[in-house]
Amino acid sequence: MTELGRAAASHAIDVPGAGGATLTLSWGAATDIGRRRDHNEDSYIVEAPFFVVADGMGGHLAGDRASDAVVRRLGDSVTGPFGSRETIQHALLLATADIERAAGGNAIGAGTTVTGLALVQADGQPAALVFNVGDSRTYRVEGGVLRRITVDHSVVQEMVDAGVLRAEDAEAHPDSNVITRAVGFGEPPEPDWWTLPLRTGDRYIICSDGLTKEIGDAGIGRIAAKVVDPQELAERLVGDALVAGGRDNVTVVVLQVDDAPVDRDLEDTLPRH
Repeated sequence: MTELGRAAASHAIDVPGAGGATLTLSWGAATDIGRRRDHNEDSYIVEAPFFVVADGMGGHLAGDRASDAVVRRLGDSVTGPFGSRETIQHALLLATADIERAAGGNAIGAGTTVTGLALVQADGQPAALVFNVGDSRTYRVEGGVLRRITVDHSVVQEMVDAGVLRAEDAEAHPDSNVITRAVGFGEPPEPDWWTLPLRTGDRYIICSDGLTKEIGDAGIGRIAAKVVDPQELAERLVGDALVAGGRDNVTVVVLQVDDAPVDRDLEDTLPRH
């Protein structure tokens, strides 16, 4: 597993072209191997502009190398506090090639999920460019209400979308671990994208499925409503996932918008789950 960046209690970022305005953020991260695995295949980066979690797969060490490739390529692409869709796409393409080399003779190949956000500028204002491949998830807490942004690329999500499986039954389904998209396995990466305004008071929770499969969206929302500090929230969520069973590696990144210079709304269109 790879951990890039460290928690920040308060970090001010100058916004170019905004007349001296600043964007103030705080963030935290936590990860654990879980109670049933012998190594941690999750990786994360918490370094502006990227707040990202990757959950590797592909057998002994291959998954670890796959998630490492993604966060390292994103880290290598950092040239300032704001990124772009093109930079992310290029980093994922480079990571795909890295993963192929790392997989070597592994018969099943190697790959990784990736989800999170990049700080970008949209119409001259700071925004979150959320992206996702696989079944790790990114949430936003706005006005105290948790809402999932990303849509899982998984067999059970397709069944829910088709109306043949209830959303509340998805996590317990025997195919709940079967994903339909990943970075790696010899395929070009195909992220989904959303651009959201960064508003004062909002929080983003980014996690591997080791969290969601243990405590679910409702559990995440209840804990987020009680814990204010981003680092404490990340640690609490990981800890509760372990108490609930800890069947998988679990990683959580929390980004909090302490102050954002938004004077008008950007387009904010999210999928319904």
